[in-house]
This record gives sequence, structure tokens and C-alpha cells, in this order.
Amino acid sequence: MANHGESLRMARLFAGSTNAVIVAIDHGLYFGPLPGLIDLPRAIQALDGADGILLGGGMVPHCASFFARRGAPSMIVRLNWATNYVAPWKYEHSHSVPILHVPDAQRLGADIVLASLTLKTPDQAEDARNVELFASFVQEKTLAQMPLVCEVYPIGGDFAAPEELQSQVEIGCRMAAELGADMIKTFFTGKDFAKIAAATPIPIFVLGALKKPRERDALTVAAQAIGSGARGIVFGRNVVQAREPQRLLAALREVVKEGVAPDTAATRHKLE
Repeated sequence: MANHGESLRMARLFAGSTNAVIVAIDHGLYFGPLPGLIDLPRAIQALDGADGILLGGGMVPHCASFFARRGAPSMIVRLNWATNYVAPWKYEHSHSVPILHVPDAQRLGADIVLASLTLKTPDQAEDARNVELFASFVQEKTLAQMPLVCEVYPIGGDFAAPEELQSQVEIGCRMAAELGADMIKTFFTGKDFAKIAAATPIPIFVLGALKKPRERDALTVAAQAIGSGARGIVFGRNVVQAREPQRLLAALREVVKEGVAPDTAATRHKLE
């Protein structure tokens, strides 16, 4: 059972709802500047409708005014950096290193921390080191009473074969729970995602992955994920690269937190 500090911080994230809408803006750690995130302190101002914001620790001072007020979204800070995320450079391994420790994130003002865990790499020793690092974050978050999200991110990510993605996410999510994570961020695997949710005793958030062709498509993925047992979403490019991020966020909140149909929410908020 989570201690009081973890319970309170998780409750603030869900904001009285069963589900949560989180926006990721930490892409600069792996891709450099992307459209929609060139001027991060300015871009974040459009994301007030989110329950939580995921960002790199180095950008917290630049965005501090956004969080320094009552009712601001929960600040979620990433703890590690791994080579497999650097898609432009086509790394095949997942060598993971700490960029912050939980006490560092706590001093920055974080409400929640996140660390990735990639397994089934080309090297068994590499997997073992990744588990060792993640386990050290679990020890730190327990002492700090800070909820920890595990990002289960298979090798291949967006381009993994469907059966392989299902297998790796299913095993990885259960491993993350067994290692002591409080929540999980991972891929939506489609029709069999419900099996993953049923075997994972902690909340799972579905990530947005590549930018969808239409904003309605993002709403549809969110609805399918919630219908399959997810407890929320962590969307990045699909929100920040939308024509009007505020409108899409409002629609996502209706779909994720209120169960509104994607087409209904899209029409109501004038989304394509």
C-alpha cells in the first residue's frame, strides 16, 4: 500500500476522477527542438487543461511560473536517459543512465517522477543493469514518498511488430509492478490491451506515440485505451502539435475522464 505522501500526490494527479490526462513535453531530451516545443516556456502556457505535465528537469527553471500557482497540473520529472529513445540516431540498444535522482527532482518541486525501463535488448547484461537502475529509483521514491511512473518502452517502439509489442508490453508492465512502480506509461497494443491491464495491478497510462493524421484519431486511441482498462493517457506530439492544443486537451478530458464518444467530443470542440 502506498504511504500517505504517495497517496496524496497520486490523488492530486487524478483530481477526483478515475482517469488522468497527462501531456509530455520532454522530447527535447531525445529529439532536440520539435515543432510545437521550440519555445517551451511559451508552449506550456497552452497546457493548463492537463492533469499532469512530463518534462525534463533542466527545463523546470524555465517553466517555473507555470507551476508556481494553486491548481497547476502535477509536475512529473524524468529521472533517466536511455539510448533507445534517440530515434534520429537509430540506436539499437538501451543503455540507461540517471540524469536526476528522486531527491533532486523533489528539490525541483516535482510531484511525481518517471523512469523508463527497456528490456529484451541485444544484451542480457544490459537488461540487468536497466533493472538495477530502476530498482534504485524505487528505493529512492519510497524514502521520498514520491510516486514513480515506469515507462515500459520496448526496443523498436513505434515500429515494433504488433505481436512483439504485445508480448513485451504485457511482460514489461507486470515486471514494473513487481519491481515497485506506482504507475505505468506504455504503448496501446490494440485489441489485446485488456489482457495487459487485467494482469497489471497499478494504473496504466497509454502514450500517444507518433503524431496521428487527424485530431479525431488521437481521441479515438484515447477512447479505445480507456475502454480496454487504461487509467489515462500521456500524449505529447498529438497535443503540442495540434492546431489548437487547448481545444484538443478539452476534448481529451471529456473522452478520458467523462466517457464522451470521440466523434461527439471532436464535433463539440471543432476538431478535424
